[in-house]
Amino acid sequence: MKKLLIQLICLFLLSNYLIKTNKVRAFIPYYYLPSNENLEKQSLLIGKNAYQLLYFGQNKDSLNLAKLAIKIYKKDAKLWLILSEAEIANNLYEDALISLTKAQKINPTLSEIYFTKSTIFLKQSRLDEAKKTLETGLKITPENPDAIFQLGNIYLMKGNYLKSIETFDRAIKIKPKFWQALNNKGLAYFDLDKINLSIKYFEKAIEIEKNAEPLLGLATCLSTTDLDLALKLAKTALMEDPNYVEYDYRKEQLWGNKIQVAAEKLLNNNQLKHDIEKAKLKINKLPK
Repeated sequence: MKKLLIQLICLFLLSNYLIKTNKVRAFIPYYYLPSNENLEKQSLLIGKNAYQLLYFGQNKDSLNLAKLAIKIYKKDAKLWLILSEAEIANNLYEDALISLTKAQKINPTLSEIYFTKSTIFLKQSRLDEAKKTLETGLKITPENPDAIFQLGNIYLMKGNYLKSIETFDRAIKIKPKFWQALNNKGLAYFDLDKINLSIKYFEKAIEIEKNAEPLLGLATCLSTTDLDLALKLAKTALMEDPNYVEYDYRKEQLWGNKIQVAAEKLLNNNQLKHDIEKAKLKINKLPK
């Protein structure tokens, strides 16, 4: 009997404790604290959306989303890379360099960091720094044809035409239908006074892509030997892209001094006067 009484008292005390505990718990607020894994997933999703907005030209919205992704999770190098690309699209080059440096500290083996840095240095006309960072990236991914092409462009801008041709050949070996590299070989050969080779590579580029640049390049090459064909090609080029009527625009596309002089002479031909006027009118109507 005594043993049973002790058991009943213990049961009463235990049940009373549980009731009180439940009452106390009812007053404790419950918060959901997301794990690092969930934070990372959400930030990557936001970062992906930011990158998609860049594709559609919504640069400011992309920048805001990329900043939000970074606020949520700062330990992913690719998020910093996305932020840098959004900053570049908004002409915030110094901010982009800071973002890329942070990405580099997290993952120094991500070659895209160095390629993007090089793009900024090129925009800032810092050719030596652009070359150095490109070469660093290419040590990580040596078979990247776009990066090799950009390195060739740096040699082209420096006036090292033979080295630029050699570098473009590396890109073409990896990507045989790389018409931009073929086109830029044409530009380099023109400034080396090797017009026949220039013609050859402009023609090869046109076979792959009937783009305004190789069309006008070829027209310029032929302007002293076959003016009728040169005028026809020039007209087609200006219809394809009226921007090529402008000297400064061609300079941005890395046209050297010799081919610029020859192109200006061709475009000043009276038979192109109407086409020049139409091209300039189109440029003025293009959104800035």
